[in-house]
Amino acid sequence: MLLHGEQYLEVKKYPIPTAAHLVSRARLLEVVDKGNAAIARNGISTVIAETGEEVFYNEMTVFLRGCGGFGGQARPADRGPSTAANKPPVRSPDVVVEEKTTEEQAALYRLSGDYNPLHVDPSFARMGGFKKPILHGLCTFGFAGKAVYERFGAFKNIKVRFAGTVLPGETLVTEMWQEGGKVLFQTKVKETGKLAIAGGGAELVGKA
Repeated sequence: MLLHGEQYLEVKKYPIPTAAHLVSRARLLEVVDKGNAAIARNGISTVIAETGEEVFYNEMTVFLRGCGGFGGQARPADRGPSTAANKPPVRSPDVVVEEKTTEEQAALYRLSGDYNPLHVDPSFARMGGFKKPILHGLCTFGFAGKAVYERFGAFKNIKVRFAGTVLPGETLVTEMWQEGGKVLFQTKVKETGKLAIAGGGAELVGKA
């Protein structure tokens, strides 16, 4: 079973083009041996096809159950913002944003091109140990990123760790703390009180 563990997004070009022919190229950065599982990290660069100018850079970390024990590196490399722990401070959040997802949220997000049946097929979801289809982690990431952007403005980069599942129709509560030019955040499911996103961090544009 493959699970999406972390995601990092860096915006290389502002303003972001509203229309362009984009090409994305991925490469494997590292594979970490966790004993009973493996962690694989990929780097994806997205450029404007005609000029080669980079618009986005992503790092995607996936957790592969049952694929460890091969004798590889035991700890991931420090890659700066893309691997930062982003531990929130011990104080009340500066801003809290609540937004409810819809029952058809996973089906709608599927239109972005993520066709993993885990998110729409009940029988496939049960094979993965879930009672019903769960929301895409990147969809939850989108809700959290939108909350950060609307309250604090544009960011240079943003990173999250997926800590739990969200069911379509549940309510997302994003708690945010500003620490200088960085916003630390986490997202909980209101109905359960459990974390969906942990270790969130976004470096703001134009702020040190």
